[in-house]
Amino acid sequence: MGKNKWLSLLPGFVFALAILAGCSSSGGTEQEPTFTYAMSGQYRPFNYFDENNQLTGFDVEIGRALAEKMGMKPVPIATPWEGLISGLKAKKYDAILGSMTITPERQKQVDFSDPYYVSGPQLFVRNDSNIKDIQDIKDNTPVGVLISSVYDQEARKYTKNIKNYTSDVTALQDLARGRVEAVITDRFVGTIAAREQKLDIRPVGDLLFVENVGIAFRKGDPLREKVNQALEEIKADGTYLAISKKYFGTDISK
Repeated sequence: MGKNKWLSLLPGFVFALAILAGCSSSGGTEQEPTFTYAMSGQYRPFNYFDENNQLTGFDVEIGRALAEKMGMKPVPIATPWEGLISGLKAKKYDAILGSMTITPERQKQVDFSDPYYVSGPQLFVRNDSNIKDIQDIKDNTPVGVLISSVYDQEARKYTKNIKNYTSDVTALQDLARGRVEAVITDRFVGTIAAREQKLDIRPVGDLLFVENVGIAFRKGDPLREKVNQALEEIKADGTYLAISKKYFGTDISK
């Protein structure tokens, strides 16, 4: 082909390439960014598997709402509680959104968002128990608590007879069966488990302390600020309140 002939065809060739590039761009080949967030999946009603084996609960829905605000695809992940922080540091997921209390010890390893709810541990006993509050727990009283939790640390202030569990609900079931004398767990978790499973247990005494619960990130991760902004937005537009009322009948953000 002569040089002049080639030059005459060049504009059409370039135009055709532009059309193909446009088709490729509009074809949605870019993947939507994901927000992967982890939890134990054993902490009903905050995070648990439903009858269809789907991970659900308050934490799951809050994560979904945050992802939507950030223009990201939500991907909740269940992993054992005791391995949550190590998994985060190993970059297996972006965040821990699994009802983790903000503590000075944990802040040495991870950065936390602003608190996304406020709660506290409650002592639960069987209905026929003589235990009236935490002061009735003796040095040898068997108490059930979640392994590697702030409740475990609290229980050790009162007894040496600790039984660790990977699920608070399992601990409460063992309490009802008489395998332990008391359980320390979140006030909402214990009350809802007792009601839904008709467990012969009850809360006693005041909250042992008030805990601020946050979303954990790797140190220095800028995603933390994006999540904080999204958290403010879902509180302002009523999304947070709707999710909170769905599971607890009240606003648990304060």
